[in-house]
Amino acid sequence: MRKKFKRRIGKLFIVSAPSGAGKTTLCKAITKIAPDIKYSVSYTTRPPRKGEINNVHYTFVSEKKFKAMIAIDEFAEWAVVYGNLYGTSMKRLKDMTKKRYDIILDIDTHGAMQMKRKFKGSVHIFVLPPSLQVLKQRITARMSESVKELKKRMDRVKEEMAGYKNYDYVIINDKLKKAIRELESIVIAERLRIENKVREI
Repeated sequence: MRKKFKRRIGKLFIVSAPSGAGKTTLCKAITKIAPDIKYSVSYTTRPPRKGEINNVHYTFVSEKKFKAMIAIDEFAEWAVVYGNLYGTSMKRLKDMTKKRYDIILDIDTHGAMQMKRKFKGSVHIFVLPPSLQVLKQRITARMSESVKELKKRMDRVKEEMAGYKNYDYVIINDKLKKAIRELESIVIAERLRIENKVREI
């Protein structure tokens, strides 16, 4: 009788980085070139930036709505980031993994550590900027940060970067195309792990 192999339930790829290091750009790029991987859109209470679309970049909700979702345990993880709430929907994760999609999330370091505790097989990737100066330039280029907010973000950068040792992989995003190739390589390697296959007779 012919033996067949198929993939198990989808895998979680969790990407973290200091604000402005390019994690969202990398996550969106990988969904366009790697088959069967979906980007998980996070919930947030922060207002949309110029050009952001609801349910594409984030699902924008009120603080009251977000806290109501916390109360009924709707989030796989959630955290306060720069005074705003961010969270990952458990329902969205379950719906995609049941369909055997891999999922890529870009979340902050606190949320990533929550996910690491909850999902033992998850893959954690940290994105570093080529330098702190370049990172500051990227954040400033957004033109959406006040001087006070910019200082707050830069003050937190060192704290976030110190946590990279808790991750499985590190990508230095100095050249975007190179960083995308490295992320794609991680996805491919993790999919080839023996525990991600199941034999059917």
